[in-house]
Amino acid sequence: MTGAEAFAVEKLRFDEKGLIPVIVQDAGSKTVLTLAYMNEESLQKSLATKETWFWSRSRQQLWHKGETSGHTQRIVSMRYDCDGDALVVMVEPNGPACHTGAYSCFTQEVFTDTDDEPVQADRFAILSELEELIAAREVERPEGSYTTYLFEKGVDKILKKVGEEAAEVIIAAKNRSREELRYEASDLIFHLMVLLREQKLPLDEVLKELQKRR
Repeated sequence: MTGAEAFAVEKLRFDEKGLIPVIVQDAGSKTVLTLAYMNEESLQKSLATKETWFWSRSRQQLWHKGETSGHTQRIVSMRYDCDGDALVVMVEPNGPACHTGAYSCFTQEVFTDTDDEPVQADRFAILSELEELIAAREVERPEGSYTTYLFEKGVDKILKKVGEEAAEVIIAAKNRSREELRYEASDLIFHLMVLLREQKLPLDEVLKELQKRR
């Protein structure tokens, strides 16, 4: 039996309307894509097909995400909270999550505290931000974006850029130029992260591999 087949729906607490809220996240970038609802039938369909199915409260019917748009969401994992009354579903999105065409439904900012920098800021936070931005570019494909250009040209173009940037890092290091090396290393990291996204390999998996080698 797989984990999905063995799961007992009785572990979950549906509300009085037979629904449970579902937070959908991109398994790669960890971006929250949408908040939706499932009933028992849509949950069972999601587990059976490994793609997200929800219950539409406005239309009062089941809907398979991406059925008409093609923007399906392949389920990577599913978890429920300590009370059993909410789900988190990690997915690989095949297009925008939002009906507006946006990568995520959560685009409207309410508040960001910019007054004070945290005492111990995460010095790798920029990588998470960059991973999220690259994921959004892959899905939304805004015109004029260099990242859009890379995704539209495909893996061969991305690989060529990774090779070019790696060579330029080598040259910068041989030149003993810290400024040049800093610039070229940044280019290499960016293009490598674009490649990881194109290959559907989350940065987390690379970090886990590094941890294993420690």
